[in-house]
Amino acid sequence: QVQLVESGGGSVQAGGSLRLSCAATYRRACMAWFRQAPGKEREEVAAINSDGSTSYADAVKGRFIISEDNAKNTLYLEMNSLKPEDTAMYYCAARRLCSGGYVYWGQGTQVTVSS
Repeated sequence: QVQLVESGGGSVQAGGSLRLSCAATYRRACMAWFRQAPGKEREEVAAINSDGSTSYADAVKGRFIISEDNAKNTLYLEMNSLKPEDTAMYYCAARRLCSGGYVYWGQGTQVTVSS
């Protein structure tokens, strides 16, 4: 069973930065960050694939960077130029197989951006 534990959330003013971390008990090749704001559906923010390629939601392109440290089994999300609309609970997720869906989820870490 893979366990994912996020950390690094907090409150920051608009324009600020945060770095989220997701520690996994076992390394997974295909992982992603999702977020869910109150009253909204959960959305994929950024993903990293087995070949190291990355993808981003249009809303965060150029501001967020997803990366991983395989030696530490840790996934990161560097968030820059934060906006109030980035306020949400952020979740780390992993696929069992890269061809499948996300089946492992963390408990989430709250990010609040004030104007």
